[in-house]
Amino acid sequence: MTSPAETPLDGVTRPVVLLTRRLPDAVEARASRDYRAVLNPEDRAFSGTEIAARAAEAGADAVLCCAGDRLDAAAIAALPERVRVLATFSVGTDHIDLEAARARGLTVTNTPDVLTDATADIALLLLLGAARRASEGERMIRANAWTGWTPTQLMGTHVGAKRLGIVGMGRIGQAVAARARAFGMAIHYSNRRRLPPELELGATYHADPEAMLAVCDVLSLHFPSTAETRHWLNAERIGRLPPGAILVNTARGSVVDDDAVIDALKNGRLAAVGLDVFENEPNLHSGYRDLPNTFLLPHLGSATVETRNAMGFRALDNIDAVMASRPAPDRVA
Repeated sequence: MTSPAETPLDGVTRPVVLLTRRLPDAVEARASRDYRAVLNPEDRAFSGTEIAARAAEAGADAVLCCAGDRLDAAAIAALPERVRVLATFSVGTDHIDLEAARARGLTVTNTPDVLTDATADIALLLLLGAARRASEGERMIRANAWTGWTPTQLMGTHVGAKRLGIVGMGRIGQAVAARARAFGMAIHYSNRRRLPPELELGATYHADPEAMLAVCDVLSLHFPSTAETRHWLNAERIGRLPPGAILVNTARGSVVDDDAVIDALKNGRLAAVGLDVFENEPNLHSGYRDLPNTFLLPHLGSATVETRNAMGFRALDNIDAVMASRPAPDRVA
C-alpha cells in the first residue's frame, strides 16, 4: 500500500482516498493531484474486510472500489466511521450491500452513461463472433490447422434480417439496437416500461419478456443482477426460443443458468453463445471452454482507454461532490 504524503507541499490537508485496485494512469494522476491517494500498484484483489482494514490504516475519507470487490454488510460495518463515500468504478452495484450502506449513512455512487457505447460495441462483437464461428476460425489459424478455403467450411449464420430480442432496453440496450439496425436486424424488446416513439425507433415492444422469446433469433441480455433475476435464462425459457437461437450476454453472468445454457449448446437448441460475463468470474463454468460454439471474452465490455478513464473521472467527480458537501451526481444509496 502506498501511503499518502504526510505533509502536502501546499500545506493543505487533503482528504484521503483509497483506490482498491490499480486504475488507469490518468485516473490515478488526478486522484493523487486532488487527494492524498492510497494506491494499489500491485493490483492485488482484496476481500471486503481487507479493504475495510486498509481504509482504517490509511485514515480514508473515501473508497474508490471496483466491481470485483465484495463489500457485504460485514465489510461495510468494518469501514472506519470517517469514510463518507463508496464510489464504485462500475455501473452495477450488486457487489455492494446497499441496504447496509444506507443503514450506516454511507453514500454509494456508480458510473452510468460513460460505458454505454463501449459495452454495446462488445455486444455486437459477441453477436457477430458467435454467429460467424469466429472462435473456431481463429483456433484453426493459430493451430496451423487451416488447409485452405472450402465451400462448406465453418458456415455460420447471417445476422441480416434476423430478429434481435433485447431484454432490458436501457441506455446499453438502445445502443445495441442502434448498431444492430445497421446490419438489417429487426428489433424486439422487453422493458419495465415502453419507450417513447422517438427512442423506440420502430422496435416491437413486448410487455412480457416470456412472450418475446419465441421471436428471438438472437437474444441479448441487458438487465441487472438481483435475487429475482438470478438464473433468469433457464432451461424453460431457452425452450421458448426458436431452435438454433444465439445468446449474447453483457449484463451479469448470474442472470443465466450455466448448466441449462451448456446443455442447450450441446443438443443444438442454442446454435451459439457470445459471453463477456460469467457467474463466479473468473472461475467460469468449465463446460464453456470445452464447446466449439462459444465465443468468450474476459469481461471486456468497458475496456477501452477512453471509457475506463471516463469511469474513473466519474467516480472522482462523485467523491469531489461528497467531500465538498454537495449532492453526488450518481448516488445510488
